[in-house]
Amino acid sequence: MSIKLIVGLSNPGKEYATTRHNAGAWYVELLAEHYHQKLNKESKFYGYTGKLTIRDKNVLLLVPTTFMNLSGKAVMAMAKFYHIAPEEVLVAHDELNLLPGSARLKLDGGHGGHNGLKNLISSFGNNSQFYRLRIGIGHPGTKNKVVSFVLSQPPKTELQLIAGAIDEAIHCTLIMINNNAEKAINRLHAYQLDFCVK
Repeated sequence: MSIKLIVGLSNPGKEYATTRHNAGAWYVELLAEHYHQKLNKESKFYGYTGKLTIRDKNVLLLVPTTFMNLSGKAVMAMAKFYHIAPEEVLVAHDELNLLPGSARLKLDGGHGGHNGLKNLISSFGNNSQFYRLRIGIGHPGTKNKVVSFVLSQPPKTELQLIAGAIDEAIHCTLIMINNNAEKAINRLHAYQLDFCVK
């Protein structure tokens, strides 16, 4: 199956727009910009939506305007309306366990404590095999600092690294939409290795 819906997890509002927790939204916004498309607010889908046509394939975009722990409400509204299966969904989100400048693609998995993923898995129910684009933001070092860390803005040096990983992920998205998930995964992980060598 090919990807039909790409979601960027985020918290709504200007106060959260530049925070690490919104890295998934940054990816979707830049993906739309890359293809010269705009995201428009759509109340019935509880988010900003758009559509890309990539090599004759239509791909929907969604940035929820629900808070992170209610992400499933927006995703399910759109998936049900367009009859999109979980394995046709790619969810982009911030990842504490990856360094800034790295990103990984994978199918299925746990939530790893991420409230957005936790709600999505709960919303999808038994069949929660959706793709995840994990965008590295790093870890503050201790668990009690995680909330303030993800809800704060990264310094310029880290932001540049995150932006580089997102840019590479956008190129890999095209490969993935063309039904070659393995090639996309290998390319994105190679970028991570290249980054680590520098």
